[in-house]
Amino acid sequence: MSSKRFTFHGIGKLLSLSFIICHFSFSPVGAQKIGLVLGGGGAKGGAEVGVLKVLEEAGIRPDYIVGTSIGSIVGGLYAAGYSATELENMFTQQEWLSLLTDRRADLSGEPYKVKDGVTYIFGFPVIDNSNSAFGVLRGGRVEQVLDSMLAAKGCVEFDCLPIPFRCVAASMMEAEEVVLSKGTLPRAIRASMAIPGIFKPVEIDGEKLVDGGMMNNLPVDVCRDMGADIIIAIDLQQEKPKNRESKDNLITSLADMVGLGPIANWVMSRPDITKYNKNRKSCDIYINPPLPDYDASSFGNESMMRMIAVGQQSARQQLTALKNLKNENSLNTQQ
Repeated sequence: MSSKRFTFHGIGKLLSLSFIICHFSFSPVGAQKIGLVLGGGGAKGGAEVGVLKVLEEAGIRPDYIVGTSIGSIVGGLYAAGYSATELENMFTQQEWLSLLTDRRADLSGEPYKVKDGVTYIFGFPVIDNSNSAFGVLRGGRVEQVLDSMLAAKGCVEFDCLPIPFRCVAASMMEAEEVVLSKGTLPRAIRASMAIPGIFKPVEIDGEKLVDGGMMNNLPVDVCRDMGADIIIAIDLQQEKPKNRESKDNLITSLADMVGLGPIANWVMSRPDITKYNKNRKSCDIYINPPLPDYDASSFGNESMMRMIAVGQQSARQQLTALKNLKNENSLNTQQ
C-alpha cells in the first residue's frame, strides 16, 4: 500500500509540474505589438488627426507607425513625439495651400511674374523653366517646416524616433514601392508626398521617388513586416476600386521598347489597387472616415476642423474594440 501511495503521489507531482510548464509556455508573456497605419489622401489627413485624439483618450500608444503621403506627415510627426492636440493645432492654423504650393508671399499681388526661371501667377508657381524634372512644385517649404518641427523634438533622423516609423514612396521609373526607413526624415516624408506631375520627384540613394500612393496607399503589409501583431488602419479613400487583371497588348510591348514598360504595366494592371484591397481587409481595426464632401485639396481651417471631427466620430464607433485591445494588452503585461 505504501508503495502505491508513493507512486500516485509522484505522478501527481509530475502532473502538477507539467501543468505549470504548459501554463507558462502558452500564456502570453507580454503585450501584443500595436501598429498604426495612416493612408494617403491629401487634405483629408485631418481626419487622421481626429482618430489619433480618440486613440489617446483610449490610452492606446502604437509600437509602430507607417504612413503614405499625408499619412507620412501625420505619422512622422506623431512618431517624433507630437501629441494629437499639437497636430490638431498645426493642421488648423497652418496655411497649407501656401505651404504645399510653395507660394511666394512677396509675389501674391502680381498677376504674372517670371523670376529665376519660374513663372508665377499671384505668387503661385505654374511653370518652372529652371528644372526639367516632371512636376512644377519643389515642395521646399513643406520640407523646411517639417525639418523645423522635427528638429524641435530632436528627431530629424529615423534612428532617433521614439516610435519606429516607416513611410512609403515609389520609384517613378521602375513603378516599384520603396519603403523608407533610414536617413533624413523630412526628405523621406517629402518623397512620400510627391504627387507625380505636381511635385518634383525627390532623389534618395540615386532613385527618383514620388508619392507612395502610386504603389501602396494603405501600407498594412509594411507594418506587419515591422513586427506588429495588431494593426489599426486609417483609410482616407472613399471609393473602393476593383482589382484589374494585367493584359499583354501592343501598348505594353511598345512601352518596353522605349524603356517605359514598368509604367505601362502599372497603368494597365494597377497593382496598387490589388494591394490596397488586400491590405484593407487584412487589418484588425479598420477606420474609414466618411468624407464624401472633401477631396485631396480641401485645405482651409474650417474644412480641416470638420474633417478632424469626422475622424473622431469614426474612431469612437470603434471605441469598444479599441478599449478591448487596451484591456487585453494590460492583462497580458500583468501575467
